[in-house]
Amino acid sequence: MATVRRNTGRIATALTRWKRPPSVGDSHATGSIKGALDVTVIAAQTTHAAVLFADMRGYTGLAERLPCARVVPLLDEFFTILARVTVAFGGQVFHMAGDGMMAGFGVPDPRRSSARAALAAGNAMLRRFAPVATRWRDDFAVATGIGIGLHLGEVALAFLGPPGKQAVTMIGDTANVAARLCSRARAGELLLSGAIAAALV
Repeated sequence: MATVRRNTGRIATALTRWKRPPSVGDSHATGSIKGALDVTVIAAQTTHAAVLFADMRGYTGLAERLPCARVVPLLDEFFTILARVTVAFGGQVFHMAGDGMMAGFGVPDPRRSSARAALAAGNAMLRRFAPVATRWRDDFAVATGIGIGLHLGEVALAFLGPPGKQAVTMIGDTANVAARLCSRARAGELLLSGAIAAALV
């Protein structure tokens, strides 16, 4: 695991090791499961991408201090920043839930420098949210920030969700590693894997 701290830009020794899951190809085979439900199964499409997880730090204190209806516009402001930065750096938002987001870079075109784009987006998220966190601290006496995790590797793209509300998402060990790095990142910190660090070189 390599660490990038805001205002330093230094990359520490990469320690994270990853293992690629076996490819399931790019087919879109369909079938059905007979039983209580008749479900259409679509084979996942695999691709190489950089996965970014971003999560708000201090959200619990914010939710405890404010009425839930007051928290909604704050979350909207938070997610708007993350989504706009993601799109600005050529990424795609795949999932938003609670106070966290998953985004992918290089999904439409794996030949692009997805690692560099993901890292630039992560740093931009930290910069853009910093003044918002300062304002929230002054207004609500709560310290907030963003923790970010980045990993690069093979992911599976598939439609998942309840009937009628399915959406494309990324799954696989690459996404899992990015999520674990995010969970370990402190406020204002971006943690990146050895795969991201190697791609940057």
